[in-house]
Amino acid sequence: MFCTVQYSKMIKAYYLEKCVVISLVLWKYFIIYHCYAGLNFSSMIFKVSRVNMSNVSCSENDTKEEEKEEILHYMKVINAFKAYRVTALRALDECERNYHALPPTHKKMIPGNIKAIEESKVCIDCNALVIKEITKFCNEMFINKSYKELAEHVPFTSSDSDKVKSTLKQIVRDWSIDGEEERSLCYMPIIDEITQRLPVSGNKEIHVLVPGCGLGRLPWELAKLGYFAQGNEFSFFMLFTSNFILNKTPGESEADYHQFTLYPWVGKRCNNISWKDALRAVKFPDVFPGSLPFSNRLSMAAGDFMEIYDTEAYWDCVACCFFIDTAPNIISYLEKIYSILKPGGLFVNFGPLLYHFFGMSNERSIELSYQEMVDVIQQVGFVIIKQDWSKGLYTNVPRSMLNYEYNCALLVARKPNPREGYGNSK
Repeated sequence: MFCTVQYSKMIKAYYLEKCVVISLVLWKYFIIYHCYAGLNFSSMIFKVSRVNMSNVSCSENDTKEEEKEEILHYMKVINAFKAYRVTALRALDECERNYHALPPTHKKMIPGNIKAIEESKVCIDCNALVIKEITKFCNEMFINKSYKELAEHVPFTSSDSDKVKSTLKQIVRDWSIDGEEERSLCYMPIIDEITQRLPVSGNKEIHVLVPGCGLGRLPWELAKLGYFAQGNEFSFFMLFTSNFILNKTPGESEADYHQFTLYPWVGKRCNNISWKDALRAVKFPDVFPGSLPFSNRLSMAAGDFMEIYDTEAYWDCVACCFFIDTAPNIISYLEKIYSILKPGGLFVNFGPLLYHFFGMSNERSIELSYQEMVDVIQQVGFVIIKQDWSKGLYTNVPRSMLNYEYNCALLVARKPNPREGYGNSK
């Protein structure tokens, strides 16, 4: 599988990770890489014989200082990944010290506790090997943009370490058998609406955009069905990992491909029913990503959704899953979606309203109730054609004493053709 990657005008933007610990990151970039089905994953993205190597000139406003900021952010993410083993083992060291500080009579009561700590160290080593694979080719990931790692140490924060761990859980959600329930609950309602209302037929090209796509499983599923699907993501954590899964999974066919082993819950110390649950292995990917039946129908665009999509009336569908509430101003998101959709185009949204900017110091955040959002959608110009409610999960931890379940809204709306007026919910 080949990926074409295009790098253009750098964009300053804020990224919010979809996890419990939310932090602010200043970053700017725009990259697109196209995933070609039917080609071997072992082929590298920088094989120039099969990809477009044309450069896109950067804006004159881009400065050396901005380029330095970008490289520093790149290195911070790389360093957070590479430090996973050290930081994870450090947390276990504290658990081990606490165990050995117990009275001998207490230690004898819980021999399985120290055994689980020792086994966790082995699991962390396995995770570190996967992370090593993820970061191996990051500097050459983009076709006309390469990164040289800095000799100087670029510090990362505890929030960056948390994002590494949340990315491992995201692998479970998008690319493992264990995430099948989540995908069925969250992705299938979206896929069903698109296939029902915009079926693929003949030579007609149907272009679907999936902003905030994480590791790319939803756009991959749409491309598998014959849609021209593009995933949009801002996080280097997600982009590095999706590139690894989509482009570096070795394999020959749909039934003959390599799986990696991951221990995503190894650092989980609370609400465990059994230590076996925390140390359970997950295999990924659950499918061969290179087995798409159609070539040239999957692409990934990296950058701020509000900045990089400025072509009006291009997309046939915009499909959002756990994304719309990542906006500091959700109204701006809705206006942008309306603008880039073709007349008659479909907007499908599934998820809660968590509002990631809410409560963050020095950040403005506008929170709407669901009914307010519905009203705004109609004022923007959409005709709402369906509203429903459904259970949703996000990086759920199976076999745990604590899980979060969302009552998600499924909303389907259409941008009217010029001859049509605004409409109300049906």
